[in-house]
Amino acid sequence: MRLLNQYLFSTLLTSILMVLLVICSLDMLSKFIDELDNITNNYTFLEVCIHVALNIPGSIYRYMPFAALVGSLIGLGSLASTSELIIMRAAGVSLLRLAFSIIKPVLLLIIVVLLLAEYVIPTAEQYSENRRDIKRQGIKTEQSSYGGLWNREGNEFMHFNSVQANGQLLGVTRYNFDEKNELTSTSFAQSAIYINGQWQEENIVETVITSSVIEQHSYQTRPWDIQLSPSLLSVLVQEPDDLSISKLYFYITYLEQQNIDNSSYKLSFWNKVLQPLAIISLVVISISFIFGPLREVTMGYRIFSGVVVGIVFQLTQKLLGPTSLVYGFAPLVAVLIPILFCFGLGFFLLLRNR
Repeated sequence: MRLLNQYLFSTLLTSILMVLLVICSLDMLSKFIDELDNITNNYTFLEVCIHVALNIPGSIYRYMPFAALVGSLIGLGSLASTSELIIMRAAGVSLLRLAFSIIKPVLLLIIVVLLLAEYVIPTAEQYSENRRDIKRQGIKTEQSSYGGLWNREGNEFMHFNSVQANGQLLGVTRYNFDEKNELTSTSFAQSAIYINGQWQEENIVETVITSSVIEQHSYQTRPWDIQLSPSLLSVLVQEPDDLSISKLYFYITYLEQQNIDNSSYKLSFWNKVLQPLAIISLVVISISFIFGPLREVTMGYRIFSGVVVGIVFQLTQKLLGPTSLVYGFAPLVAVLIPILFCFGLGFFLLLRNR
């Protein structure tokens, strides 16, 4: 049985990695072509290559479920075509034991993908985006409402022109409101840096608005008391889908404390937490197809079926996610529905052909 497990492990792992290589290569080629139009004197061909290379871990993570599905269909299909699966069953190996042996290489890939998502992808993609923006647009320290980042804490709204990798803020605009939602003051600082647990603004111009007069003040430096920290900023500058699980949980808690809607971050959080179950559910579907309706069809038909199932699965996830945000039901439910459906269909077909 040990030799059988090793054979299944190597066959499935090779098939999944080959499919993943093809998909990621096409994705990288597409990104490379898109970036060619943005080449300038500063954003050179080499910078395009660096930007695309830094996005490879993210592509591996995003396409792993699809690669696991199609790769499993190809690997198991090749075994079915040579009647090796029939010989295994005739030798007394149960369907359940075969399924467990097939899932083992997938579990290894899941561990690798989770490590990439937690420790590699957020850092790589943030560095990639910052590097590209600086090369293409430069760094703006003048006041601007175009681009940049917005954040809110209590009755204060703030805009940052740029957030540097070291946590430094450039072009900080602040708007303060009272309990009646009336503007009380605005200020603009050319930069802000986090020192000894507190923000320090530099080169500030402040406008104070009262019922009778408007006053303007200038400061060389000024402390800024706010809960926003560099660790939170590293979350703010990225899209929810690019964040690690730990940072998503951290930012969800912060948004709850500020009474700000965090549904989109919860949706990304549950998508990442349940990603391993999503991958396993698609592999269960592929196993049930090979031992069921796709047992004697051609390899091309198996690949076509896997592509269709993968596309339907991803479209269902993308439709249910925004739907949960619009209609207000739990993001966890939206993420679980397609996963549970795949598990249910897969186990039904397996029991039917047992």
